[in-house]
Amino acid sequence: MSAANSPIKPLKINNLLAKNPSSSPQYTTKIKNHSGETVEIADPKATRALVALMNQHAVIGGAAAHWGGPAAFAEIMAATHALMFQKSPWYEAFHFINDAGHAENGIYALRANYGFDGMTLDSLRGFRSIDSKLTGHGEAHLNPEGVFISNGPLGSGLPQAQGLAYADKKLGNNRVTLCALSDGGAMEGEAREAMAAIAGLANKGKMNPFVLLISDNNTKLSGRIDNDSFSMDPTFNSLETLGWNLINIENGHDLEKVYQAIEAGIESATKNPNKPVALRFKTIKGYGVKATEESASGGHGYPLKAYDAGLTAFLDEIYDGKAPEVFITWAKDILASKPETKEKAKPAVTVEKVQPGFARACDRAMKEGLPLFSVAADLQGSTGIADFHKNYPNHSLDVGVAEANMISTAVGLAKAGFIPMVDTFAQFGITKGNLPLIMANLSLGPVICLFSHTGFQDAADGASHQATTYFSAVSSIPHTTVISCATSMEAEEYMYAALHEYKSQRESGIIPNSFVFFYGRENFPHYYSENASYAWKKAQVLREGGAATIVATGPTVAKALKAADELAKNGTEVTVINNPFVNDPDTETIGDALKKTEGRLITVEDHQVIAGMGSMLCHALLQKGHQFQTRALGINGEFGQSAYQADHLYAKHGMNEEAIVCAVKSLL
Repeated sequence: MSAANSPIKPLKINNLLAKNPSSSPQYTTKIKNHSGETVEIADPKATRALVALMNQHAVIGGAAAHWGGPAAFAEIMAATHALMFQKSPWYEAFHFINDAGHAENGIYALRANYGFDGMTLDSLRGFRSIDSKLTGHGEAHLNPEGVFISNGPLGSGLPQAQGLAYADKKLGNNRVTLCALSDGGAMEGEAREAMAAIAGLANKGKMNPFVLLISDNNTKLSGRIDNDSFSMDPTFNSLETLGWNLINIENGHDLEKVYQAIEAGIESATKNPNKPVALRFKTIKGYGVKATEESASGGHGYPLKAYDAGLTAFLDEIYDGKAPEVFITWAKDILASKPETKEKAKPAVTVEKVQPGFARACDRAMKEGLPLFSVAADLQGSTGIADFHKNYPNHSLDVGVAEANMISTAVGLAKAGFIPMVDTFAQFGITKGNLPLIMANLSLGPVICLFSHTGFQDAADGASHQATTYFSAVSSIPHTTVISCATSMEAEEYMYAALHEYKSQRESGIIPNSFVFFYGRENFPHYYSENASYAWKKAQVLREGGAATIVATGPTVAKALKAADELAKNGTEVTVINNPFVNDPDTETIGDALKKTEGRLITVEDHQVIAGMGSMLCHALLQKGHQFQTRALGINGEFGQSAYQADHLYAKHGMNEEAIVCAVKSLL
């Protein structure tokens, strides 16, 4: 047999997934399977209660959390795990892929109920903290015992599951692939591609049995999908045309019907792998609590505040007034641990997120008659553009959870004479939107991008949401200006300037650059210097001293200024410069500062050191003939993880004020 036709022998890779739980769940309920036999299964109410409790700990720590998604998926996940765990080892019989990263905490809660991987209910208390492997979304690099494929960015899990089922067929493995997908995730382009490919390849006999578990509740983060964007019914109905065995389950919260549907789906796919099965469950996001069921977002985020007295009532409603005493006691312990409130000193400068600055700039531009148009992808509430959509609905479009489509749509608007603005988290903008950004400039249809939650600023969501390559991803795209904003005042002034630059160049027959704005998530002072100038493409000297020059950008400007204060206590005065124009740095201002500080340079950024702001700055300075010695502070080739606050990650990765002080001292 020729090498080209010989059987494939894969590399031997140890499976790190934990084996089956050794006992039944602590909290169970009983249902009938398809054959009429009684089956004991983990109680979805316990999942919801545990999600509420673990979220409460995260919120107290300062981290956001998700409620709506895991509440909607609770029955689907309970039934799926009950069926998987009937086989031992379960991972030899099934691949389980959760594309719906917002529902991952529900899986943690369910598995803690089982005692999976040695987990206890107490394990959930650390959810989203830097000390826990139970990250905001499922991440294999920190939790390989429980997560086979990392999730978070919606739509990515389905094509990865496609690869697993295709590989199993190639290797002759007897395994069923199960993939959980939300209706929001189904809006992503890569999910749509996989829907066609899975059925098409299966029809050619190239796929192992595949079962898709869809939670369809017509709800995304910002509201109802059909109201904000368009109906997903045609998409799901088209699965049948593509070659799927589409089965609709009208009540996705009837545990017995859900179990029997998944049971039958696995049987059908196993009997005929050439026809994958899609189970479309009609669910209610935020199910179990009336207020979240009825909210426009389905209670996407956790609805209770830290030490909220409503916690016990929340649990009681989940259980129809009969919550287990252990959960109520846990809730009471949380409430009783509330520390005494200490009055905080009022800051000298107003503190707020960077986001409002962009909204103010847009409002100014609209009142001046600029043809600004916002194309969003479901995150405008987080990026700061929600009020623009509310106030200017005729200048706004929400395309749903589809970042690539968002940017490409904006290109069309640019070609028609609008000033198009897009927004999303930086991680999704630079990964899913990178090729569309390139094509925007290649097509002479530049766009203005507002990409928030940079670097470790999206602390709680974990590595899948933490854009740590955002500068390097877009800075080398021709005709692109990258601006990193540290304050809301800065955001307002630079955004306003970018809008007018776009307008004036267009009207002069010049094709403007695309402008990509990056900014954090947490609160910062409204400005760092009352007399700061926001001249276009100029750095800001915020403090002067002769010992060294610290150049920071975005969220790390605050760290640099705190480090300068600490150094000054011992008589060491440093220059601190804010460098907003990352890929077109102000070498004149920074070069002059280096001459005054004997060439001692420290760069600080919430980004990978490789190809980051510091790298670009040093290269530009050397090109201008400046001589200096430097220390680069940033992320050194590692992924992040969940943490209650970004400060926890800055400390771990050596980019906080203490690290800056040490870097300065090392050069003196």
